[in-house]
Amino acid sequence: MDVADGTLPAKVAEHLRDDEVHVWRLPYSPATGRAPLLGLLGAYLGRPAGSVRLASGEHGRPAFAEVSALDFNWSHSGALAVVAVARGVAPGIDIERVRPRPRAWAVAQRYFTPAEVSALSLLAPDEREVAFLHLWTAKEAVLKALGRGLAFGLHRLDIGYDGGTPRLRALDGDDPAHWQLHALRAGGDCVATLAWRGGARQVRIWSLAAD
Repeated sequence: MDVADGTLPAKVAEHLRDDEVHVWRLPYSPATGRAPLLGLLGAYLGRPAGSVRLASGEHGRPAFAEVSALDFNWSHSGALAVVAVARGVAPGIDIERVRPRPRAWAVAQRYFTPAEVSALSLLAPDEREVAFLHLWTAKEAVLKALGRGLAFGLHRLDIGYDGGTPRLRALDGDDPAHWQLHALRAGGDCVATLAWRGGARQVRIWSLAAD
């Protein structure tokens, strides 16, 4: 996994290979909304941001309105967003800011798998909150890659998280061995996970500073 900061998107976009997934960290605010995302995607498409048109899939996953060899996914939490771009696979990415979540344990007990709940139960409360986010972002990333939402059911996929590495152990209707999951160094106080269905690829990460 490569990490580089301050690289111009257009220069990087020209060199997106079929065996890579590019991940960008960029600033987010409700005031700018999707504008930074459209600018980044425009660099990959070789066109102005204003000409990039997005549509929503059946379950709300954003996609290019026109047919494209590229696919992308994005997520934001607090003042930070992450964007994944790839050719030939549908990436899913999710980011969550680490903050007190009083209901996290109750949510896990109700919606996570028994194996995930058992693993969380062995942790101290402060460790459990961060571990919960690692599992949550991994589940969300897989669901986004599938083009599905939370209504699919968090209990229908099981995530193992050993030594800082997420692993898909089970997924209803699919072979988990076909999936790739990567914990990302999102920066700041955030946890993020990237997922896609397909063979192993190099994950390259850049940061895009605010203007």
